[in-house]
Amino acid sequence: MDSEGVLMPLIHKHRMMPWNDLRRGDCCGRFESIGDGYYCKICDIFVHKKCGESSEYIEHPSHPNHTLQLLSTRGNSHDCDLCGRYITYLLFYRCEICYFNVGLYCAKYPPPEVIDISKTHHHKLNLLKELIQFDCDAKCGTNDYGFPYKCYECDLFFHKDCVWHPPEVNHTLEVNHSYHPWHPLKLHTGQLPNYSDRKCRLCAKEIEVGLFYHCSLCNFTLDMSCVLNPPQRYLRNLKAHDHQLTLLPRLRSFLCNACGLSGNRSPYICVQCDFMIHQDCLHLPRVININRHDHRVSRTSVLGVVNSVCGVCRQKVDWTCGGFSCLRCPSYVVHSKCAIRKDVWNEKELEGVPEEIEDIEPFVVIDDNTIQHFSHREHYLRLHVNGVLCDDNKRCRACTHPICLQSFYGCMDCDFILHQNYAGFLRKRCATQ
Repeated sequence: MDSEGVLMPLIHKHRMMPWNDLRRGDCCGRFESIGDGYYCKICDIFVHKKCGESSEYIEHPSHPNHTLQLLSTRGNSHDCDLCGRYITYLLFYRCEICYFNVGLYCAKYPPPEVIDISKTHHHKLNLLKELIQFDCDAKCGTNDYGFPYKCYECDLFFHKDCVWHPPEVNHTLEVNHSYHPWHPLKLHTGQLPNYSDRKCRLCAKEIEVGLFYHCSLCNFTLDMSCVLNPPQRYLRNLKAHDHQLTLLPRLRSFLCNACGLSGNRSPYICVQCDFMIHQDCLHLPRVININRHDHRVSRTSVLGVVNSVCGVCRQKVDWTCGGFSCLRCPSYVVHSKCAIRKDVWNEKELEGVPEEIEDIEPFVVIDDNTIQHFSHREHYLRLHVNGVLCDDNKRCRACTHPICLQSFYGCMDCDFILHQNYAGFLRKRCATQ
């Protein structure tokens, strides 16, 4: 290591200086008790020494069939397949065969598959390895989507945080929280006060019953999850935006620039761009296949197509906001939230994945002389043999030439016409990944 710093090409593009800091590591998103690490002054990025020395390839018990490779997120968004959370920091491990992703922290300290903590529950709990919707049966009582622990004897589910920090035991009566420095937050149980909107200030999840922290002077409430693992104040290297984003932990109405929908609390903002974004829009995928279109669609920060409608819900699209569009069909756009609906998208991110093209039939046969063509789905087309004498008003929509004695398909309800030979051309479609 020389006086100019050390190159860590797997982790960062600039030289990094030896540094001692107890701040949260940009490498794994966690704090370490020992502050040794490396720092990039250009990008204000700090990497723990232990994280910087991580092996490039590992065998991991969570994915025994293949080797995992250490990669940099480089602004790409991924879910950790162990904890279910977005990987918002620099490093993660990936199986390029299965697209299995594990955040660096979970790779280093994976949650145990079976635990036995009597304070939480009197039976052994097993970690589920599939994403499910569940109600936490600890006192937090919240509904969530993730990888819970399950008691098979009682058919109960528990958040990981509620297993290790059970809501019914050993909770501080007051906490000083970084997102509310003016007053301490007091521990409450049961229901929120009537004057509250019954939602967590940071994550906006409903708080119905259970434990929560509350400041009555400011009507500021946090659920247990955001007390134990609050969202990061600053985010960098995201696909969502080119500059650093800062969490604004306030009740504030705003229009999300990523999806065009309104929000009412705690957006991430970029001051220099007047950019605001929902927390759940930070990690929208870049390139995906949807089942409503034959080509891939790509996320864009400004749709730019005036007077357009969404290809999924058929409602008007705000062209000044972000969404998904087709590079091959310039007028085809989709709302961000419509594109990632579970009945529309298969949850596979395709950025960097080669696109395969397949041939598909251009029409559906209705009867011997009638078809439904992909270019005119709204009506049926009837076959006319031998055409007509060159009528300049009857032109093929594909080649734009007059029909002139050639067989053609004519619409039964309007003036749409296709030469028979053009109607049979195979269509190109992106193969589903």
